[in-house]
Amino acid sequence: MAAKQTDETPTRSRLLLLDGHSLAYRAFFALPVENFSTTTGQPTNAVYGFTAMLINVLRDEQPTHMAVTFDVSKSTFRHEAYAEYKAGRAETPTDFKGQVSLVREVLDALRVPIVCAEGYEADDVIATLATQAAADGMDVLIVTGDRDAFQLVDERVTVLYNSRGVSDMRRMTPDAVLDKYGLTPAQYPEFTALRGDPSDNLPGIPGLGEKTATKLIQQYGDVAHLVDHVDEVKGKVGDNLRAGLANVMRNRQLTELVRDVPLDAHPSELRLGQWDRDEVH
Repeated sequence: MAAKQTDETPTRSRLLLLDGHSLAYRAFFALPVENFSTTTGQPTNAVYGFTAMLINVLRDEQPTHMAVTFDVSKSTFRHEAYAEYKAGRAETPTDFKGQVSLVREVLDALRVPIVCAEGYEADDVIATLATQAAADGMDVLIVTGDRDAFQLVDERVTVLYNSRGVSDMRRMTPDAVLDKYGLTPAQYPEFTALRGDPSDNLPGIPGLGEKTATKLIQQYGDVAHLVDHVDEVKGKVGDNLRAGLANVMRNRQLTELVRDVPLDAHPSELRLGQWDRDEVH
């Protein structure tokens, strides 16, 4: 049964993109695993939380097109460039294992397209689809718990940032990113490269925190111009920055999302289909 059309249904095409693994993982930690399981003992809290979030977003945003993407490669071009990329992350909880495949079964039942790419991260797939869709005049909504997506935000692309749980969504527009960080969306990866990103194991500069990173990017515009003028940065921060410049330049390369991943699907082909109520049940 297709989503019911209302007077508020957008006339312009609207593409909804979900970072499947990120959202399922957040749902896992938001809902007590002991309260959700099948008769065979398979935990289902991540599946339940993800599905509830999906239904709410479909209801509230009424997309015409949609796709969910997952990470399918343990090693990507970023790991090849930096062997320690994402190293040191906690091992996946045992109760979470097996739930991503169940989430994919739910998406298949709902006839929601799944788009993935070997050698790339889900963020890169999202970046590519969002860029293509915006170029075609579509509005884009990205639902993710990964702040790297903020670099994609513009007048066509909005990020619904899942900061915690499955229901706390912050709508990140260009103004919202500017209000939060004092920077434009395009400057967000510059800021991350300079500050470092513990979640991806990208080292920062000792003594250089978020406020100083913001100030330097505001002053110089981007990492490239900062490198050209690095001798102007005074004090201990300047000394540390010059010593760690190679890390900053590598970070900047890794924080840039790829917008031209070769994919089997184009946004125009991702129209929401009809689903079978019995199968969904």
